[in-house]
Amino acid sequence: MASAVALCPTTDAVGSVSSAVPAAAQARSAAIASAQAAAGDNARALGLSSDEKLVVKDVITDADGTKHVRYNRTFKGLRVVGGDFVSHNDRSGSVKSVSWNGAGKKVAVATTPTVSSATAVAKGRQSAQADKASVATSKGELVVYASDPSGPRLAYDVLTTGVRDNQTPSRLHTYVDAQNGKVLGSRDEIVEGTGNGVHVGSVSLTTTGSSGAYKLRDGVNNYTTDLNGSTSGTGTEFTDSDDVWGNGSTSSRQSAAVDAQYGAEKTFNYYKNVQGRNGIWNDGRGARSRVHYGSNYVNAFWDGTQMTYGDGSSNSNPLTSIDVAGHEMSHGVTENTAGLDYSGDPGGLNEATSDIFGTMVEWYSGNTSDPGDYLIGEEININGNGTPLRYMDKPSKDGGSYDCYRNMSGVDPHYSSGPLNHWFYLASEGSGAKTINGVSYNSPTCDGSTVSGIGRDKVAKVWYRTLSTYLTSSSTYGAARNGAIKAAKDLYGASSAECAGIEKAFTAISVPAGTEKCDGGTTPPPTGDNLLKNPGFESGAVDWTGTSGPITNNTGRPAHTGSWKLWLGGNGSSTSENESQSVTIPSTAAAPKLSYWVRTDTSESGSTAYDTAKVQVVSGTTTSTLATYSNVGTSSTYSQKTFDLSAYKGKTITIKFSATEDSSLQTSFVFDDTSVTLG
Repeated sequence: MASAVALCPTTDAVGSVSSAVPAAAQARSAAIASAQAAAGDNARALGLSSDEKLVVKDVITDADGTKHVRYNRTFKGLRVVGGDFVSHNDRSGSVKSVSWNGAGKKVAVATTPTVSSATAVAKGRQSAQADKASVATSKGELVVYASDPSGPRLAYDVLTTGVRDNQTPSRLHTYVDAQNGKVLGSRDEIVEGTGNGVHVGSVSLTTTGSSGAYKLRDGVNNYTTDLNGSTSGTGTEFTDSDDVWGNGSTSSRQSAAVDAQYGAEKTFNYYKNVQGRNGIWNDGRGARSRVHYGSNYVNAFWDGTQMTYGDGSSNSNPLTSIDVAGHEMSHGVTENTAGLDYSGDPGGLNEATSDIFGTMVEWYSGNTSDPGDYLIGEEININGNGTPLRYMDKPSKDGGSYDCYRNMSGVDPHYSSGPLNHWFYLASEGSGAKTINGVSYNSPTCDGSTVSGIGRDKVAKVWYRTLSTYLTSSSTYGAARNGAIKAAKDLYGASSAECAGIEKAFTAISVPAGTEKCDGGTTPPPTGDNLLKNPGFESGAVDWTGTSGPITNNTGRPAHTGSWKLWLGGNGSSTSENESQSVTIPSTAAAPKLSYWVRTDTSESGSTAYDTAKVQVVSGTTTSTLATYSNVGTSSTYSQKTFDLSAYKGKTITIKFSATEDSSLQTSFVFDDTSVTLG
C-alpha cells in the first residue's frame, strides 16, 4: 500500500461536467413533469378507480421513443406501499404493456382504522428494539399496504429512528395492520453491509478549491465529510492545504476519506459511462460520503438514500473497499428505480443487485490494489482468515447463502441474494472450473447443465435494464427471469446468443420458466385446436381486452396451473371488471366448446348475492350469459366448466368474463386455463 495518496487539482474539464449537471436535471424534470400531466388520463386508460392518483417517479426513454413511466400511487389520499408499477408506452403515448407490482392493480380498502395510531407506534417501537436498535423517535402514517399476500390492507407505517448496537443508524419502517394491530412487515431504510480496510492505494482524484484550501469534492458534487465520532448529521467537509490526502493508513483520518471519495467517483463514472445513468438519482448529482471514526474503529456511510456500511467491530480500519463502495451506492440506484423491498425474494434481488454492480465497479476501476473479481469484500478480511464475504461462483461457500432458488420467505437478504449472484456469474463466465484474473472459480449448476458465459459487460447491461425498466418493489425471482429475458430481447434480439445465455443461466439456478422465452414471442400459441390466445394468462395482460389489471400473478390467490390467472373482484369496494377475447368458430367445427377452470371465495355471508361474476358470449348485438357466480355458494377448490358453442358455428364471437362487487367485503372470482375447442 502506498504511503501517500496524491490527488489531482481541479481542471477545466471538471467545470464542463459541472455545467452539464443542471441540464441533465432539467431534462429529467421535464420528462417527469410531462408524464405527470398525463397521469390522470393514463390512470383512466389503465382502469384505475377515481380514488387512485398516480405520482410519476421516473421516466426512461428508449432510442425509438418508447417511454417507460414508473409510478407510485395514492388511494383516497393515502400512500400505497407496494402499489408501484411501470407503464410501457409507445412514442404516441399509448400503453403497450404494464409491469405491475406483485400486488397487482387492486389496492382498494376501507380507510377507517380501528387500531389507534398510538397503539401502532408502540408496536413499531417494540419491533425496532427487537431489531437491536436503541430508539430515538417514532411516528406513524396511515397507508395502504399492498404487499401483504392476503391482499391490500389499511396499515400504519411506523418510522422508528435510532442507532443499532453496532453504531450504524436505523430508520425502521414497521407496517402495522390498522384493523387488528398485526405487524405485516418491516424494512429499514439503512441498508447495511460490513467491512474494514484501506484498499485503493495511491490514486488520482479530482478535487476543488485552490492552494491552501482544497476540498474533497469533484465536479458533480461527490464529496466526503468527517462525522467526528457521530453516526448522524452532515459532518465536516474534508479540506487540505496541499492537495495531497492521507498516508495510506488509518493514522491519518484522510485515508478513509480517500477510499470513500474514490469509490463514489468510480461508481458515478461506471453508471454514467457504461449504463448511461447520470448518478444515483439519474439527474447528474453526486453523493456524499460520510466517514465516522468511533473509539477504536472506523465506519463509512454513503447517504442521500440512507445507505450505510460498517460492522462496528474493534479494529482500526475504514470500511471502504471499492466493491463495497459500489455495492452500497448501488442500493441508492435500486431505491430510485425498482425500489425493491428488503425481505423475501425482492430483498435477495436487492442485495444481489448491489453485489453485481459493486463487482462491475471494481472491474471498471482497474485498480491494481483491488483488482476485479467475482468475490465480494475480499479485501476487508471480515472473517479474519483472508476469505471474502460472499462468493458469486458458488454462493454457499460463505456458509449461509443459497446457490439455487427456493422459497425465500424469512431468509436474510444477504443469503437470499445467492441465486441471483450465481446467475450473474454463470451468465457472465459459464459453469465449471476456470481461472479469471488470477482467481480460481468452480461454478456448478443446480440442474447439472453446462452453461457458457456471454460476458459480464453484457449481463450487467441486461440486468440494469431489467432493474430500471421491468422490476417493481415486490418483484420475485420469477419476475426477474421474465424481466431479464425481456431486457435481453430489447438489447440483443429474441434469437440472440445473449438472450439464450440469460435464459439458460436462470434455468441453471432453478428459477422456473415463466412467460418470456428467447424464441421471438411472449405468447404461447393455442394448444391443440384451442382458438384462444394466451388461454392460461401466462403471458400476462396480452391478447385479452378489458379493464387492465385482473390478469395477474399476484400470489394472494392461486392459479390453476402456472402463476398467472384472471382474478376478478377481490377488491372489497364498488368495482366492475372484465376481460374478453374474440374468436371465429369455423362452420365446419364438429362440436365447439368453451371450457375454463374457476374458484371462488368471499368475505360476505348470508344468502344475498352482493357480488356477481358472469361468463358470456357476445355475438353481434346479442349477449348470452352462460354462467353466473356470486358470493353465495363459493368454492375455493378449482372446478372445470364446459359449455356448448354449436350455436355459433360460422360466427365471430367474443368470450367475456366480468364481475361486479358492491361497496364492502370482497368476493374473488378466479378463472384459469380457458379454451375454445372445435370438438
